[in-house]
Amino acid sequence: MDLSQPRFLDDVTVELVKHSASDSDVLWAARVSTAGEQSLEEIHKDPERSKGLINYLMRDRHGSPFEHNSMTFFISAPIFVFREFHRHRVGWSYNEESGRYRELQPNFYIPGAERKLVQEGRPGKYVFVEGSEGQHKLVNEAMEAAYRQSYAAYQEMLEAGIAREVARAVLPVGLFSSMYATCNARSLMHFLSLRTKDEQAKVPSFPQREIEMVAEKMEAAWSALMPLTHAAFVANGRSAP
Repeated sequence: MDLSQPRFLDDVTVELVKHSASDSDVLWAARVSTAGEQSLEEIHKDPERSKGLINYLMRDRHGSPFEHNSMTFFISAPIFVFREFHRHRVGWSYNEESGRYRELQPNFYIPGAERKLVQEGRPGKYVFVEGSEGQHKLVNEAMEAAYRQSYAAYQEMLEAGIAREVARAVLPVGLFSSMYATCNARSLMHFLSLRTKDEQAKVPSFPQREIEMVAEKMEAAWSALMPLTHAAFVANGRSAP
């Protein structure tokens, strides 16, 4: 495969690469307030026996016990997704690939056929609806042409000896980047409450579809690690404690 030729992708990548996270982490952190050193006994107990406590903590918004865990994700997504992602600062750590230090690869985002294209209504009250076949064709052709042109200009400057940090200025936000993102369950719940649209949410959210794609994959990985905490999050309106 010729790595200099643009690749057009319609999905994101999310991989859980490292974690120290379980429902029992919530229990011993919560019980130290009343049990002191005896709370250490919770570390090896079956958390299923104490799911009522997890639900209580979630319901009454006692949030700090949900911070004693850690998950690190590898994420590959368009740059415009990361610009939204990095608004989440409390409880998050990021390291992203740098266009100053490596030649950026020609992987570009084009919406898939199921992506709704047309915005109707005014800000705060708008909805997205399906695009026509012609609109999807226009999006594909226009994006591909722009991506090819911008990456050709980038390559031309690199070949002429222009520094990577200068040449990258011609590349669009539809270019894929990659990063590691580390968080705890509390910060992840806050992210999910804003970056997913769900009928069970107490407070409606209307995220851009592409960051929601990332959020959905992160939620799936987290729910497998901390199923009782995730169930309490959902049952209590998907609101972070």
